[in-house]
This record gives sequence, C-alpha cells and structure tokens, in this order.
Amino acid sequence: MPEAFGLNRVSEAVRMDGVAAAISERVARSVPGAVGLVAGLGLVAGGAALVGSARAAGVVLLVLGALALGGLTAVAPGQARVVSLFGRYDGTVRTTGLRWVNPFTKRQRVSTRIRNHETATLKVNDADGNPIEMAAVVVWQVADTAKSVYGVEDVVAFVATQAETAVRHVAGSYPYDARGEDRLTLRENAEEITSRMSEEIAQRVALGGVSVVESRITRLSYAPEIAQAMLRRQQADAIVDARRRVVEGAVGMVRMALEQLTEEDLVDLDEERKAAMVSNLLVVLCSESATQPVVNTGTLYQ
Repeated sequence: MPEAFGLNRVSEAVRMDGVAAAISERVARSVPGAVGLVAGLGLVAGGAALVGSARAAGVVLLVLGALALGGLTAVAPGQARVVSLFGRYDGTVRTTGLRWVNPFTKRQRVSTRIRNHETATLKVNDADGNPIEMAAVVVWQVADTAKSVYGVEDVVAFVATQAETAVRHVAGSYPYDARGEDRLTLRENAEEITSRMSEEIAQRVALGGVSVVESRITRLSYAPEIAQAMLRRQQADAIVDARRRVVEGAVGMVRMALEQLTEEDLVDLDEERKAAMVSNLLVVLCSESATQPVVNTGTLYQ
C-alpha cells in the first residue's frame, strides 16, 4: 500500500505539471452580483437581529453574511478577473458588472485593453554587416488571461523583451539597401518586412497569452558613424541613375530624328554626317547647362 500510494502521488504530480504547462483560459463559475448582495445583506440583517436573543445563531448568520458579501467582485470594462481556489486555476470572469464567485477564491485583476509598446532605438547590424539604428512600436493585448498570469512572470516585461528580440532578428536578416540586387530590403520593402516582423512577434508572445494587433517600424537609419558615407553613396547612385535615364532618352530622341529624316527624305546624310549629327544632338540633350550654338558657314567637312 505505501508503494502504491507513492506511485499514485508521483503520477498525480506528473499530471498536475502537464496541466499547468498546458493551462488556458476558461470561464469561471459566477452568478449575478445582485443575488450575492441580497443574500449577504439578508444574512447580516438576520444575524444582527438575533444577536440579542440567540447569540450563537446570530454570530453564525453574521459570519455567513460576511462570506457572502466577500464573494462580490466588480469587473470593469476592459478588465477580467482570474479566479483561483487554493492555488488552483478555477477560471476567468470577463462579464462586466457586479459578479459573485466563491468567497474563498483569489481574484486577480488582468487588463484586456489594447496597449502599445515602443522599443528603444536599437543599434544592430543588417544582413550586409552595416550598423543601423532601428525601433518599432507593437500594439498588443491579452487574449488568454490564464496564460498571461500563469505562463509568464510579468507579461509587460515579457512583451517588451520579445519585441526587442524580434526587431533585432529582423534587422539582422535583411539588408538596408538592395545595391542593385533583387532582394528584400528594410528601406524599400517596409510593408512586407513589417508584416514578417508582426508574425515573428506574435509567435514569440503567444506563450504569454498575448495577441499582436499590429507592429510598425518607427525608426530606420544608418548609424551615425557611417551615415555620411552612406549618404554620399546614395547620392552617387542617384546621380548615376539620373544620368542613365538622360542618356537613354537622348539616344531614343536621336534615333527618332534620324529615322524621321530618312523617311521624309529631307537630307541625304552619309555616315560621317550622321556621326556629326548624333554627336551634336547628344551634347545638346545630355548637357546640364544651356548650349551655345555655333553657325557653320562652310560645310560639315571643314
């Protein structure tokens, strides 16, 4: 018998550990508070009336009335009460108003309002190894009150830590700029990067019964020590792209001019004259400043 009793206690402990690990929210047993209020006041009034004539019965009624009134719990909008009986989770009361529960239970207030958390400006390296500064804001709320109370030590600190970890991981997984390559970047694909960051944060905080409404990147820039160098590189890339567009447009206009002259048979240009015309048109079209025309009174060959 002692051995069997010991085995039973071990199996019960294992079962209890499994239940604690997989705990999730359920509805607590409660009744409208008006019932408990009327019953408690009635017992207190009856006990007070009997104290003089039947002292023992009056004291019992007073004690019962106090217990009945002790079970009253007010639940405000945006809040819930996690109810536990002698350390065991009994359920959660989400119905707002005055409710009555077992007076021997412990009722812990949990906020279910939507809350914001803005991470500090984190200095991390992107996928290319460049130091960048990044910050994000996470909009979240408690979805499972049991997990938020029993699954983590402090749900607010838990969300803050996991959000910062996710921001660091996302910042290090993608480059800041594409540099001409076809890949996702933090600067050019902010919407898609933000969506992936939200999914990662949601997975991380799910153990604490938290749901992520949305998350947004609030700051994204190069670190101060390389900001000037990267700015010059971006300016150089922009100038090169602008020049490329100008040259492509100028070549197209020259081609169109030559084709139109040939189709309408306005002039008969040999290869040397075509080359001179192309050169003059490219100079005029690609120059950043106004060109000064030169009148040639001779021929193109002089």
